[in-house]
Amino acid sequence: MSKLKMTSAEISKAKRHRQTLLRQLALVGPVMRGTIVTNGQKHRQPYFSLNKDKRTYLIYLGDRRLAAAKKMSGNYKRLLQIIEEMTMINMALLKNDAVE
Repeated sequence: MSKLKMTSAEISKAKRHRQTLLRQLALVGPVMRGTIVTNGQKHRQPYFSLNKDKRTYLIYLGDRRLAAAKKMSGNYKRLLQIIEEMTMINMALLKNDAVE
């Protein structure tokens, strides 16, 4: 999508793809930015780590919360992928004065 001029068919295709991404965005589900880490030498324990405002926040996950934390962290990564893809489409459409 780095072409200078898009054809009307390419513009239509880009707009359809953007609509598909918008629908996917609505289905992402709960998100959580951060990382799953393990602490401990002998007994490794899972924690969720978030760096915010120059501070690190940790919450203990244990086995009970680990799957939910992985799901929300994965949802966050998917959200970022959708945003990046949508940004590239919107830039191409904007460059071609095809944004309503």
